[in-house]
Amino acid sequence: MNDNQLLRYSRHILLDEIGIEGQARLLASTALVIGAGGLGSPAALYLAASGVGRIILVDDDEVDLTNLQRQIMHTTGRIGMAKVESGLTALREINPDVSVTALRERAGPQRLLELARSASVVLDCSDNFATRHALNRACVAAGVPLVAGAAIRFDGQLSVFDSRRPDCPCYACLFPEDSSFEDAACSTMGVFAPLVGIVGAAQAAEALKVLLGIGEPLRGRLLLLDGRAMEWTGVTVARNPACPVCAERSAHPAHPAHG
Repeated sequence: MNDNQLLRYSRHILLDEIGIEGQARLLASTALVIGAGGLGSPAALYLAASGVGRIILVDDDEVDLTNLQRQIMHTTGRIGMAKVESGLTALREINPDVSVTALRERAGPQRLLELARSASVVLDCSDNFATRHALNRACVAAGVPLVAGAAIRFDGQLSVFDSRRPDCPCYACLFPEDSSFEDAACSTMGVFAPLVGIVGAAQAAEALKVLLGIGEPLRGRLLLLDGRAMEWTGVTVARNPACPVCAERSAHPAHPAHG
């Protein structure tokens, strides 16, 4: 690290759990962020500020006036711009050292697998079950940890699905693909603005913990947030040995586990 980086990341370096070695690990890491909206905004901003060396931002939408109540990566002046281009601008402003790849696309299963294989950690900041399940399959196949978040109205949830751990469930263990869950859009249901900030920032925290191999990431645990009472509830999630997505994970090469 050069002198500017030592100053920029000095508050991380002061932490015994991170230090220079840990910060160097972050600088050598790649985070794939699917979704540049309410969750993706704080998640990507904190990953960039923290010094994750490369961020791949994927979204096919444009900045709209209705986004600005909660999607803090975007501004009034960037209404009409692709969200990934707006995000690229914001991330470069907060940390020009970080390499940002902006992909304006709705990635399908094969593309998600390709992207997951290039990442050290994946953050699911999407807003629909189809994308979540496709991304989960990609992460299981690639052997890459997935940090998943969701928020609607005053309710949020967060978990880490790490297929490198044989006892860790995947997203489909918790929400089977053949279940009758319905997507709840904030355009019709509403969402409390700070809620997505809380959950998105927590996703960044979990991703950093996974990359650094510190603390206890939310593997096998689902964290639920009631924003009205500001109460967190933790639920233990067991792996489903008959899960059609991760039951044969041993057949896939996995990245070495940290932490």
